[in-house]
Amino acid sequence: MMTTMMSTLFRSLLAAWILLPASALFAQDVAIDQLDPEMAVAKKTVDGLDWYDVTQWGVEGRILPDQKREQWFDRFPASAKGEVTSNVWSLSRDSAGMMVRFKTDATEIHVHYKLKKSRLAMPHMPATGVSGVDLYARDGAGNWRWVQVTRPSSQEMKVKIVGDLAEGMREYAAYLPLYNGVEFMSIGVKPGSHFEGLAPRPKPIVFYGTSITHGACASRPGMVHTAILGRRMDMPVVNLGFSGNGRMDKEVGDYLTQIDAAAFVIDCLPNMGPADVTAKCIPLIKQLRAAHPSTPIILVEDRRNTNDWILPARQAHHTKNHAALKAAHASLVADGVTGLHYITGDTLYGDDSEGATDGSHASDLGFMRQAMQFEPILRGALGEGR
Repeated sequence: MMTTMMSTLFRSLLAAWILLPASALFAQDVAIDQLDPEMAVAKKTVDGLDWYDVTQWGVEGRILPDQKREQWFDRFPASAKGEVTSNVWSLSRDSAGMMVRFKTDATEIHVHYKLKKSRLAMPHMPATGVSGVDLYARDGAGNWRWVQVTRPSSQEMKVKIVGDLAEGMREYAAYLPLYNGVEFMSIGVKPGSHFEGLAPRPKPIVFYGTSITHGACASRPGMVHTAILGRRMDMPVVNLGFSGNGRMDKEVGDYLTQIDAAAFVIDCLPNMGPADVTAKCIPLIKQLRAAHPSTPIILVEDRRNTNDWILPARQAHHTKNHAALKAAHASLVADGVTGLHYITGDTLYGDDSEGATDGSHASDLGFMRQAMQFEPILRGALGEGR
């Protein structure tokens, strides 16, 4: 009798399975935790909230994730210590450009994170940019829209980023601090809320640059031009900006060559002079091209300081720097290096002297203007504009 019942049940289940449409069997948008409970992100319930450790599914902007690190949120693996300069190593401990994605239907979102440094702000850059976590979400049309940013007041923050959210499942992106490091970070939602961590996407646009690339002086982490471009192009990005120390170093190039990038953007001129550009640009580009024969490489002239119109020496410096990069680019092309693209710097911040916080470092306006000038070149380089 039991055997007959089991046989009948098996035939019923098999018939139901056969009748399922293929789209239901092989749907690509079914969350992995629904198919395999062992793949679900573990939660820790504390203070009436379910907490999810972002390291369980990963953050974008963290290169070479399989290599050992001194701390999980470092931008460079531990092997870079002693290879890159001590300044670059120290700056690589900042979480600039890192972004974690997740889906939830929660109506309020909390974050718990601890910063590496007690200095939460700088004289010309607010704590929201230096040490904040900046939250975005996709709207009904799939566009990224700003939601809220934390307002850091201590080295360890455990706060509700936002509440009273409209009901519904949506995708979120949380940008990590620009000029501070992170020791740990978890996202909290009310029990009963659906939560799904989204793994980092492959083939990022990789930016190697200076304090401007690093994020000075954005009011929020999501307002750096690298982040703006990531949202506009709906692509992952890597931010390897090193404040005062983006100098086309071969040792940094050794790590760039290990990244499976969609494109490389080399934006180091604000930390270099014409002689340095002449000496270091061609070797770095040839180093990249040897490792990545067809990956687009974009060279960027330095922005002009917004007050260089009244500072003749500064104006002359920019002009000479631009000429040196143009000459390096021409030499590379003459040597048969292909896949090169070029962004001019004269109006990266605009032409009205309003795009910087201190003449050198971009304001949010300056970052938006940069993104608008970078975007068509990047799209063209990636084949989207052809």
